[in-house]
Amino acid sequence: MQRRTFLQIAPWLAADIRRILAAEPMPMATLGKTGLKVSRFTLGGYHFLRNGEEEAIRIVHRAIDLGVNFFDSAHKYNNGRSDEVYGKALAGGLRQKVLLMSKAEQRDRDGAMRQLEETLKRMRTDYLDLWQCHEVSTHEEVDRILGPNGALEAFVKAKEQGKVRHIGFTGHHDPSVHQRLLEAFDGWETVQHPVNLVDPHYLSFIEQVLPKAKAKGLGVIGMKSNAMGSITRQGVATIQECLRFAWSQPIDTLVSGVETVTQLEENIAVLKTLKQMSTAEIKQLLERTARGPHGPTVERYKKPTQAASFRVHRDGEPV
Repeated sequence: MQRRTFLQIAPWLAADIRRILAAEPMPMATLGKTGLKVSRFTLGGYHFLRNGEEEAIRIVHRAIDLGVNFFDSAHKYNNGRSDEVYGKALAGGLRQKVLLMSKAEQRDRDGAMRQLEETLKRMRTDYLDLWQCHEVSTHEEVDRILGPNGALEAFVKAKEQGKVRHIGFTGHHDPSVHQRLLEAFDGWETVQHPVNLVDPHYLSFIEQVLPKAKAKGLGVIGMKSNAMGSITRQGVATIQECLRFAWSQPIDTLVSGVETVTQLEENIAVLKTLKQMSTAEIKQLLERTARGPHGPTVERYKKPTQAASFRVHRDGEPV
């Protein structure tokens, strides 16, 4: 992966960024029927290790200082090191002050439960605030999750046992997969999917999933606001537009990955000074992005057209 493109703060904002960060409160939201009060910025658990463990721990601590209370990870992120960093960073009582989310990609009951136990050990905690079924991409995976001895059984059992407080699922490949999971089980409490300014032009999660999730009372967690860096890399839009668009959608929080404390501060400054896009502004922006590259050319994690060749993205980058 090429280095991610982050926000370039304007000179006037760079001069005042620490004052803004200190003076402005962190915007909060209720994560659907979980009832959890979460920061609208969620720290992503993959990219923070790009510059080593010490920097990752500094990022976590600075995020807490800035009002972030929701932290994302997954069993496979950095081969388990992301979970371990959280365990170290949140020692000394900080764990009780934050909300921890992790995910499991195994589709069978025993495999998913094993991954949960490993995550709890790595994170040095006896429970997760949110546990999600990770990166569900195909209907065949849905069959396995919902079938006998499927992962859903582990999620239900873990919640009954108090090892997790709430459960949900994630994915980015095909909105029809999300729709099927939403319809199959009323016990889901959250859903995570892409929310960006090219999504409405192809297999749109914003149009096909988000309204149904909200109608069912689920907490909605946005991700891939910059399509894994592809939107800015291809000159489709600026990072400012990406972030403003995502936070102007009816999501509860946005997962954002950062590599340094400075990048963390820049992204949170955007949120703390956010001016919501108007309906007219969103319409104009989408008309513009519709004329440029979109679909799998930009969102390479999405299901391709029949004429395109595509490999479901699973290794290396966060999903």
